[in-house]
Amino acid sequence: MMDAGGQPLSLAELTERVGIAKPTCYRALSTLKLRGFVEQDVETGQYRLGPMAMRMGETFAGTRNLAGALHPVLVRLSRATGELVHLGVLSGDRMLYIDKVEPERAIRVWSAIGQTVPVATSALGRAVLSTRDLTDQQLGSYLLGAPGSSMEELRRAVDAARDKGFSEEHGENEPDVACVGVALMRQDVAVAAVSVTSLASRMTPARQAELVRIIREELPATLPSWLRIVEGM
Repeated sequence: MMDAGGQPLSLAELTERVGIAKPTCYRALSTLKLRGFVEQDVETGQYRLGPMAMRMGETFAGTRNLAGALHPVLVRLSRATGELVHLGVLSGDRMLYIDKVEPERAIRVWSAIGQTVPVATSALGRAVLSTRDLTDQQLGSYLLGAPGSSMEELRRAVDAARDKGFSEEHGENEPDVACVGVALMRQDVAVAAVSVTSLASRMTPARQAELVRIIREELPATLPSWLRIVEGM
């Protein structure tokens, strides 16, 4: 659909262009349609990009400069920690990965640039929320994208991130995966967040403390002058 310049395409046309079996293509489109990334015309049955895809594209386009400016920072942090590092920005009730750097050693954690994760249950999202003075009603709006989470859990996680100067995530999005994150501030506004991701089995209290120490040492020395990490880091 993107290659077609945004023009609607039939299932047969999409199957031919993508080069996958029609049933597989149909299942993928059904999932994308459910999540708002694809819309289907009731009369013609053709598919076109949905509002979520448009919104993500606008968000991504607006953050390309940010990703480019911070890529060397992510590389340095990944090399220093030996872990997967993500850069994310707020997109509704989701955090959008706009860049990532994988460690040199093999990892068993999958992610992709353009992927989104819930604000409420991710270290990236909690880092951003911790910089804001939100009422319970405002905070609760971020729970819409995180079924199964409660206001009490979210408030506790956000308050802890604010107190400690970093956020945490332990298996809430993917089993056996843990992260720590920090918000990146431009003046008094969090414009993005950085997280370090590890297998939960390696994220012991001692390892977490070590990662936080590395973040505190590496980021202030490498961030552009117009960015800073949150106070207390």
